[in-house]
Amino acid sequence: MAERKKLTIHDLQEAKRKGLQLTETFTANPLEAAACEEAGIDMVVTVKRKAEEIRKAAPNVFLVIADDIHSPKINSEAESIRSGFEALELGGDALYTHVSTKWVSAMAREHIPVIGHVGYVPYRQSWYGKARAVGKTSTEAMWVYEETLAYQDAGAIGVEMEIVPAKMADEIAKRVQIIIMSMGSGRGGDAQYLFATDILGTNKGHLPRHAKVYADLLEAEKKVHDLRVKALSEFRREVSEGIYPEEKHLIGVKDEELNTFISALEKRPHLP
Repeated sequence: MAERKKLTIHDLQEAKRKGLQLTETFTANPLEAAACEEAGIDMVVTVKRKAEEIRKAAPNVFLVIADDIHSPKINSEAESIRSGFEALELGGDALYTHVSTKWVSAMAREHIPVIGHVGYVPYRQSWYGKARAVGKTSTEAMWVYEETLAYQDAGAIGVEMEIVPAKMADEIAKRVQIIIMSMGSGRGGDAQYLFATDILGTNKGHLPRHAKVYADLLEAEKKVHDLRVKALSEFRREVSEGIYPEEKHLIGVKDEELNTFISALEKRPHLP
């Protein structure tokens, strides 16, 4: 496959202006990342601890590096800027973060591309009462809109908009300039965002309504695992029964060289 051109922030903004739909996946390992690269996925999201291997596997995707939600919290402008530059140094094109917009502003002043998160944000689930769509009422939808505007005003380049009713999300998306990454929020966003585990059928947990499974890699991986076990078991059996190695696996030597070597060994003193 010919080398592809990596998207820039300018390209993302142009795609929004033209009404194009981009693709984005969360990717947890280099095998998935390499497949994203070859398949032409536009943007890949991963966590910082995986960033270097994901970037190596997918050098031409727009890489969004997520702050680990369980890492020490950012509570100063200096820490936010350090975190942002760290993401860029790891090969990221943008930082995905849940930090306050006041810290987003600090990063934006240093021209660090930042992507925020609005709508259903998992770590806020207690406030919603349960995992659910956010924005089904006009009051909630206005809250999502205002939070999106707050990120825009802070200088973020985009937001993930998660599980917001499609018609509400459409109205918000067309009233803002920043990029909207839609996860379960309809086609009004500028990119469709799914986890690779959902797309590939390797998700062993709950499958969200918005997810679509395009392959059953769990079954394929089970078959590959069974083949590994079968091959390794056969190897162990052949070794124990003296079948492996066969003559064809051995390196030969001329009889005269072997005899000369044996004679030389017999003349040397034996170790106790």
